[in-house]
Amino acid sequence: MGKLRIAGIRTAWNTVDDGEFFCPACGGDRNYERRTGRRWVAVLGLPVLPRGAADPVLECASCHGRFGMDALDHPTTTLLAAMLRDAVHSVALSVLAAGGSASPATRAAAVDTIRAAGFPECSEEQLLTLLAALSVDSTVLEVTLEIELHEALAPLAPHLAPSGRESLLLQGARIALADGPYQPAEQAVLAALGSALQLCASDTERLLAAASTPS
Repeated sequence: MGKLRIAGIRTAWNTVDDGEFFCPACGGDRNYERRTGRRWVAVLGLPVLPRGAADPVLECASCHGRFGMDALDHPTTTLLAAMLRDAVHSVALSVLAAGGSASPATRAAAVDTIRAAGFPECSEEQLLTLLAALSVDSTVLEVTLEIELHEALAPLAPHLAPSGRESLLLQGARIALADGPYQPAEQAVLAALGSALQLCASDTERLLAAASTPS
């Protein structure tokens, strides 16, 4: 027979919220319960003396593992896919605005890239209409697209592997190269894209040079 534990610290948990998160233990999207607790000194299993609040935890509904609140910082697989789709759209639009909107080849490359990312209904007309709506003047357009690019990429980049960040940059490069060598404005946008993706300048230059070299 096991020894009877006469006294110890126990935590009484209370569920205060629920939702969906990326479970670090399961490695996928799971439901969770957010739980708060209070620690007690228990004697013979009965709480007799409060010992203060316990840190809140997220308890996975599948594996019942408990994790700190920072587990919510990692996007779910569904959210990550949506973030990536929006990022590709922002990249394509920014490169197109940098000087390629007059080129049928560049427009076609942008549309194909956006469709492949998960927007099958995208058309040249939609992109040109969006650019026209933003183009009050060149300065406003440049600032607007720079903000949009940052907002789309800054939350996403930390959750992408290096190969994923490089892939996004190369998608922008292929759009820029669809009508010939990089234009200065396109190079500037791609450099800003590399920075937003947390790629060092030398890696960005290497990738852009490799993309422009015939295979």
